Amino acid sequence: MPPVQLCKDERSCGRYHFRDTIWCMHFESAQLSGAVTPAQVAEFVRQRLPPRGLFAGLSWRIAPAPFVLGPELADALERLGRVLLRFYQAANLLYRHSVDGAQPGWVAELLDRGKPAELIALQRSAVFRNALPRVIRPDVLLTDNGLCITELDSVPGGIGLTAWLNQTYAGACGSNWQSRIIGGAKDMLDGFAAIFGDAPNVHIVVSDEAATYRPEMEWLAAQLGARFGVRDGSYTGFGDGDAVYRFFELFDLANVPAAKTIFDLAAAGRIVVTPPPKPALEEKLLFALFWNRNLREFWIRALGAGFFHKLQQLFPYTWVIDPMPMPPHAVIPRLEITSWDQLKLMSQTERQLVLKVSGFSPLAWGARGVYLGSDMSREEWAAVVDTAIQSYSRAPYVLQEFHKPRRVKTEWFDFARGALVEMDGRVRLCPYYFVIGDNSAARARLGGVLATICPADKKIIHGMNDAVLAPCAR
Repeated sequence: MPPVQLCKDERSCGRYHFRDTIWCMHFESAQLSGAVTPAQVAEFVRQRLPPRGLFAGLSWRIAPAPFVLGPELADALERLGRVLLRFYQAANLLYRHSVDGAQPGWVAELLDRGKPAELIALQRSAVFRNALPRVIRPDVLLTDNGLCITELDSVPGGIGLTAWLNQTYAGACGSNWQSRIIGGAKDMLDGFAAIFGDAPNVHIVVSDEAATYRPEMEWLAAQLGARFGVRDGSYTGFGDGDAVYRFFELFDLANVPAAKTIFDLAAAGRIVVTPPPKPALEEKLLFALFWNRNLREFWIRALGAGFFHKLQQLFPYTWVIDPMPMPPHAVIPRLEITSWDQLKLMSQTERQLVLKVSGFSPLAWGARGVYLGSDMSREEWAAVVDTAIQSYSRAPYVLQEFHKPRRVKTEWFDFARGALVEMDGRVRLCPYYFVIGDNSAARARLGGVLATICPADKKIIHGMNDAVLAPCAR
């Protein structure tokens, strides 16, 4: 087929088109036909990048095809949404019961640690009693022993990016891929739109802190039509019945002038907001509560034995770094130490552990505030352990067992050389589940799966210029 290039026809509708001497098609329907080469796919993907990009100031390596999971893994991810929704429901119930005295009071005290009083009052209010995040995104690692979920993100980036990747590769790779890409060309878009029901307007409020992701949300809103708009943190023009997608972190409310208006209107029932202002559901230490032996019977009842045992296979063992002194004859389970200070004395080979801020902190997202013990000198490790111990009163840290991602083979297209490059990598999968319905009628719908493949020498997998980003296929 002829080479594809990006142009803008000022005499037409003003949208970007793919044009050659034979045809010109809108983005929504543009697609390569017949047999295509990896170079053509990669060029097609690159040419379709929105004029403003998708991540401000960031780029990635373009794959010549989706990342193939295979039917068994794809089906497992499809089923996982139901399990994670039940976990959020159980975690919400645990917090409420702790506040009410039906479960130990230390649970709510721990989840509320470091939070302002007004935010605690808001998450305990009747209007948000049963509210859960409408988007669930786990970070899933492929390891030699199966899947490992390192954390859950209820205010995730990548929604627009994954929708764009699904749509673009469905057009670039031909009909043989369209039915195999998880979510196809539209399920990310349809799933995101569905979480707002019949709200007349949906306002995606993006803070300055999250400005990197603003372009992808602008692309997403443009795809979904006039009902959707991206707003900055000062916007307050909400109408009764409107919906707000909160794309800002709760620790950052002081820098989001509209936050109080949004939450006041939601508390009055005039608008709906998701994710709800419930910091307890955004804490990584929920994994530590899951593993706490004192709460085992609660989790089995709330989750059901089957889901409980499934999550035991998926969640890495997690501890809260709590500096409270222990009796000299007591030990911290699995670590066999009697105080957190002894953690600093572990050898490098013993430190197959990850230390990270639990939640309410500017260091709690984007791979910031994450430390891999086996990759640090003893002095560096001791310093971050000290920081974790000292931060307990205002921003608790958690410690997790490290599960090393297995190596995978992938390819990316080097445009400078005009050639495919093979890469040994490690992959993180991010499935996006959209929660439709309320309470017992709530269902988690899988919209798509983003694969982030980093070079194999990278210890922590996250978005970076050296990573390959691709949609996933069966």
